[in-house]
Amino acid sequence: MNGIPFGTTDWSEVETTEHQGERGVACWRTRQFGSIRVRMVEYTPGYLADHWCSKGHILFCLEGELHTELEDGRTFILRPGMSYQVADNAEPHRSHTPMGAKLFVVD
Repeated sequence: MNGIPFGTTDWSEVETTEHQGERGVACWRTRQFGSIRVRMVEYTPGYLADHWCSKGHILFCLEGELHTELEDGRTFILRPGMSYQVADNAEPHRSHTPMGAKLFVVD
């Protein structure tokens, strides 16, 4: 990471954008630092992504429970305090959550 001066973020002051899933809604609070996107994401209960994602992420679960399915059929469950990481174009994945989830995402 280069060219990013020290700063703080009060996430409650960052505008929320809504992104409709196949079911439910993802609410993003997004900051951009050069080529690095940092997000606080909240999924509503029952959320299911509407696409397979090939973007790389580092994702940390703050609240709730996130189920992530890889295109090859493997599934993983994140609970608070757990994270995953995946590279760009490595393993297509999509997420869903029966109870809702709050995540911190860097990509």
